[in-house]
Amino acid sequence: MGSRGFPEPIVLVSASPRRQELLKQIGIPFEIRPAEVDEILPEQISCPETLAIDLARMKVYKVAKNFPRRWLLAADTIVVVRRKPLGKPKSAEEAAEMLRMLSGRTHRVVTGLCFARTDSKGKIVRCFEASETTFVTFREISDDEIAAYVATGEPMDKAGAYGIQGKAAVFVTKIIGCYFNIVGLPLAKLAVMLKEAGIEVSRFWMLAQSERSS
Repeated sequence: MGSRGFPEPIVLVSASPRRQELLKQIGIPFEIRPAEVDEILPEQISCPETLAIDLARMKVYKVAKNFPRRWLLAADTIVVVRRKPLGKPKSAEEAAEMLRMLSGRTHRVVTGLCFARTDSKGKIVRCFEASETTFVTFREISDDEIAAYVATGEPMDKAGAYGIQGKAAVFVTKIIGCYFNIVGLPLAKLAVMLKEAGIEVSRFWMLAQSERSS
C-alpha cells in the first residue's frame, strides 16, 4: 500500500503532461518515469495499431528492472494520414509540413497501451496490451493559419504537430471515436485494461472519499 492508504502508485512511463493530467482526472495515483526510446517511424505503415503497441511495450521494458513488484503503464500515440505515420515534429518547418498534410483531410490517431506487472527482480510477469483508434477531420487550413499556429510553439511536442485540447481545436470539424485518445490516453480503454488486471478505477475514488471523510 502507498501513502494515506492508497495502493502503490502506477509507474507512468511517460513525460507527457497531457497523460499526467488525464490520469489525475480519473483519480489514479502515479509516479513519473520517462523512458528514452528510439521512435523512428517508417515512411509508410499498414498497421499503425501494432506499431503503437510495440513502441509502448518498448518503453515499459526499458525501465521495468528499476521497479520490482510494481505496475507500469506506457502509451504511444501516432497520427496517420494516407498510411504515412506522423510523430512529433523536429522543427517548425516539419510541423508546418505535417499540418499541410492534415489540412482538409481525415486522419487516424492511434494510441498503443502497455500495462505490465513486475516480479521481485523487476522482470515482467503480466502484460496487458491494447490500442485505440480515433478518426479526426480537419477543415482547410490556410498557410497564414499554419504559420501563426506553428509560431505559438504548441505543435512541437505533439504527434501530428497539433493539440486538439489547445488552439488547434479550431481546425477540427469532426471526430469519430474517443476524444481522450487524441489528447494522448484513451481513458475508457485504459479502465477496461485495468479491470482485466484486477484493478477497478472506482476503487481509487472510494479510497479518496474515505480519506477525506476520516
